[in-house]
Amino acid sequence: MSTASRAAAGQKLAEYNNNPVNVLQIMRQIQLQAGCVDADAIEMLSDGLGIPRAQLLALVQFYSFLHLEPRGKYDLYLSDSITDRMLGSLETAEVLTRELGLSPEGHSEDGEISLSTTSCTGLCERGPAMIANGHAIQRVDTKRAKEIAKLITSGIPVEDWPVVWKAIDDVIVKKGPLLGKTLTPGAAIERAMRLGPHLTIAELEVSGLRGCGGAGFPTHLKWETCRSIDADQRFVVCNADEGEPGTFKDRALLNQYAEVLLEGMTVCAVTIGAKTGYIYLRHEYEFLRAQLLQHIEARREAGLLGRNILGHHGTDFEIYVYMGAGSYVCGEESALLESLEGKRGIPRIRPPFPVTRGLWGKPTIVNNVETLCYAAGILEHGAAFVMHKGNEPGWKLLSVSGDCAKPGIYEIPLGTPISEVLAECGASDVQAIQVGGPGGELISEEESGRLLPFDDVNTGGSFIVFDSTRDMFDVASNFTHFFAHESCGFCTPCRAGTKLMAQMTDKILDGHGARLDIDQIHTLNRVMTQASHCGLGQKAAVPILTTFEKFPESFHQRMEDVDYKPAFDVDAAIERSREIVSEERSS
Repeated sequence: MSTASRAAAGQKLAEYNNNPVNVLQIMRQIQLQAGCVDADAIEMLSDGLGIPRAQLLALVQFYSFLHLEPRGKYDLYLSDSITDRMLGSLETAEVLTRELGLSPEGHSEDGEISLSTTSCTGLCERGPAMIANGHAIQRVDTKRAKEIAKLITSGIPVEDWPVVWKAIDDVIVKKGPLLGKTLTPGAAIERAMRLGPHLTIAELEVSGLRGCGGAGFPTHLKWETCRSIDADQRFVVCNADEGEPGTFKDRALLNQYAEVLLEGMTVCAVTIGAKTGYIYLRHEYEFLRAQLLQHIEARREAGLLGRNILGHHGTDFEIYVYMGAGSYVCGEESALLESLEGKRGIPRIRPPFPVTRGLWGKPTIVNNVETLCYAAGILEHGAAFVMHKGNEPGWKLLSVSGDCAKPGIYEIPLGTPISEVLAECGASDVQAIQVGGPGGELISEEESGRLLPFDDVNTGGSFIVFDSTRDMFDVASNFTHFFAHESCGFCTPCRAGTKLMAQMTDKILDGHGARLDIDQIHTLNRVMTQASHCGLGQKAAVPILTTFEKFPESFHQRMEDVDYKPAFDVDAAIERSREIVSEERSS
């Protein structure tokens, strides 16, 4: 019997009043405290929450930071994002493995140390980055890795490691209206109350504000639809699950502009008639949780949250922070809502959309951090807040990283050429730019005249620069493995397809590729695009195929000149995949 896990389970059940809605939060806390959520903990949770053991086991197996087997006393996760690799994370891993005497699987002989990789920590410009016992550690180069090894072998707790390693400061290089203006707490809420829902939404429409997470859906339409649904309850959810490699602008907003975010959420609540809001914060941003809670409490004391906001009787709104447990797919709004409900974060079939049937079946607004912050500015200062070049609406935050002299956060007006961003960030000898993360668009230097975003090169915020020294096939391979690792496993086309794609990529990487492999990847792409349950499977082949199209030389040096013929009937494969998906959904 695991004494530690049982003790942690009993403590957390009491803290959360045996409320099954908080099952994922309870599991996270058990994991952090006891090092695992094992069979004993699952048994206690099942009895205490009234949830079947099989359902609890499925949660542990789904979320990457929950484990059935104990992790080490020192539980280390090194980021494997391409930006971290560019900054030396592979060399860091070698030093840690050697200095700590770890096995190839990343374990010490006494079980006290566990070292694994994770897809992205959100510290893309501050890498190589690490999560150590829940603490974010920046700039873990080979020198710092040796220092970390000495601290671990000396038995120094992570809590006592140098504070400067854990001080995540944000480099804001270029400021626009959001990052450059000081907003007055309560001003946007007061104006929204004065205008009323119709005029508030009209203000958003004039501003042209669109969702800043990548989809670009008009914000006013989302709020108006949610408000117009006849319901006894509505919710506001902030998507702070910023998991796209190369994206860290929401981290900066949460860190330095939390007041603006909370203001925007409250404006939304007043407009649509919501009483409850949630900030869904990714696991890797645990270091931001405490200060977010402090901001929430301070606003409650100031009359900007809670009951009778700003003295308006009956205007009530509460905000809670809900932590993720490690799943890239939960960045998709319906998967996020599933996770908020204590389930595996599997995207829902839409329609219905969250604005009509969201959290617990009620109308729900899901906006990301940036969108809600801009909404607060617009309501305080009017639509002119986001105007530029006369009457052109819209600004966007970019997370710039990679091969450039000035990585950091850039606030740019919509319609800015990529070349202008490259000049401002000090990028030279540019070979390519990945805009929008692994599933986004790979831009060659010759295309740098194209415009950012939404209607030309769209992005949720990721902007990674690669100079001519980078092997673009290595980049595509990293992205392909990212998709294979982050597939939720719900549907066969994605679950099997991403793994097959990663295997074929590895074959090419090892110098044994043939043109047949590219044809097979095209075939898989057709199957996955038409039959995958969600966008991850539909985008998984984009990195490898786009790289082959724009940088074929990175493939040719690894490929053998072999005659080939199609391995199987594409149309038959697509049809069979559809049948499998239909069978899985019906079961």
